[in-house]
Amino acid sequence: MRRAFTLLALILFAAIFVRLIGAYSEMQELRPLAQAYATMVPADLNVPNIVTGILITYRGFDTLGEVAVLFMVAASIGLLLTKKDGAAEGADDKPLRPPGEIVLTGTDVLLPIIFTFGAYVIVNGHLSAGGGFQGGAIVASGAMLMLLARPRATFNVKALSIIESLAGVFYVLLGVLGLVLAGGFLDPRFMPAGEFGAFVSAGAVPVISALLGIKVGAELSVIIDRFRS
Repeated sequence: MRRAFTLLALILFAAIFVRLIGAYSEMQELRPLAQAYATMVPADLNVPNIVTGILITYRGFDTLGEVAVLFMVAASIGLLLTKKDGAAEGADDKPLRPPGEIVLTGTDVLLPIIFTFGAYVIVNGHLSAGGGFQGGAIVASGAMLMLLARPRATFNVKALSIIESLAGVFYVLLGVLGLVLAGGFLDPRFMPAGEFGAFVSAGAVPVISALLGIKVGAELSVIIDRFRS
């Protein structure tokens, strides 16, 4: 009976999938709302990457909320997974299986590349695909790889917490500057727009993206470290 039900469910899902694929047709032009943003973001914000322009400026309060949620997640995990005094005594003395040669060699080769690529994604988010959230996640993945290769390694969680807190404070301060000196919260036009498509351009967008990358990378690294404990 269970096998018949599973087979029936698979057939229904396959039928739905085939129907969706059969009805798919590529749009030849943008919808009116997408066309409005595609025209407005480069002209108004001097940002080639439309997605980054929308997330950092027009959705500034939403992005602030997402950062706040990530902070609460990191704080909650830190509270729940922090070792109690004496509760895990002797746990650090347990023998750990040493990482394999592939993991060690791969870490030595890939770790600098991962961190460099993460920094590149963060600072070029206003020009191409990427931004603070994406770059911060890439940096945190490098931190996770480092812990896989060196299980006894430790992060300075206090320093990471201070870094992400300062990044959050400066992020909010930039938002307030946009509110006072420009047209709204996180409005990047209080800084010079620069030449369209240049590395130093788009007002305060690159600075905001860098702060987001630092904050997200630090918070995710703390979460990874807490799960290891």
